[in-house]
Amino acid sequence: MFDIGFFELLLIAVVALLVIGPERLPKVARTTGMWIGRGRRMLMSVKADIEKELKAEELKRVLEEQAKSTGMHEILDDTRSALNEVRKETESVVKSAEKVAQEETAEEPASQVEKTDSR
Repeated sequence: MFDIGFFELLLIAVVALLVIGPERLPKVARTTGMWIGRGRRMLMSVKADIEKELKAEELKRVLEEQAKSTGMHEILDDTRSALNEVRKETESVVKSAEKVAQEETAEEPASQVEKTDSR
């Protein structure tokens, strides 16, 4: 974030030693470190809060998109109607197969009677 190198920090330390003095410098350095730590923790908590809000907004957006898209009940209704169509077609095929089978069984006794008469 800040472009502070070793020499800049050394210059700040020398100026602080000359201005503050050697007896108060450790206390000032400790207090400064404490404030910097608090600032960093505060920035991290703000960053975490912002990330949580962004995730919450994204979840809300996804939920709204899903609500706008095809609902589960519509999918179930479409599936039921397709199954009903298949069932009707199957029933009609079974009925036509039964008719063909009945016609064939009706023809068989007549052909058997003809065979017995010809003996």
